[in-house]
Amino acid sequence: MKPIFILLIFLSSWVSSCQSNSPQQQVTTTYFLVRHAEKDLSDPGNRNPDLTEAGKIRSENWAKMLVDVPVDMVYTTDYIRTRKTAEPIAKSKNLELILYNPRNLNDTEFQEKTKGKTVVVVGHSNTTPAFVNKIIGKEKYSAIDEKIYGKLFIIKVTGDIITDTVLTIN
Repeated sequence: MKPIFILLIFLSSWVSSCQSNSPQQQVTTTYFLVRHAEKDLSDPGNRNPDLTEAGKIRSENWAKMLVDVPVDMVYTTDYIRTRKTAEPIAKSKNLELILYNPRNLNDTEFQEKTKGKTVVVVGHSNTTPAFVNKIIGKEKYSAIDEKIYGKLFIIKVTGDIITDTVLTIN
């Protein structure tokens, strides 16, 4: 009986030590990255167009899709189309938009501010996949086709473990 009791104490201690070192005990950061919704292409010279009606609907749908997700921060570039895509999400979570420079993707400051948070990032057809690549540490994704607006990249970072998933939502 005594050896079984000692074995149980040992196993209990071992399981406890494994749990304290397991990824579940580490902080997880989750990123949801999307390209801005459909933009108004009626004026080819306009470098900062608004969203189309379809784009406004998509923006509202992104917010509805994330309704049960506890979002902590919403980042966007400083363009009308990205801000208007991000606004319904931020409004539904009672958050302010945070502007980011698409030339400084996943820098140390961003990593520190977002660690352990759930973050939505709204970008562009080229910067969104580039941002994902910076987070995951490899060149996996290329620019999104100009006609595609429904890609959702989900990145989870727990310690050194990084997972990435892409969904197409139309």
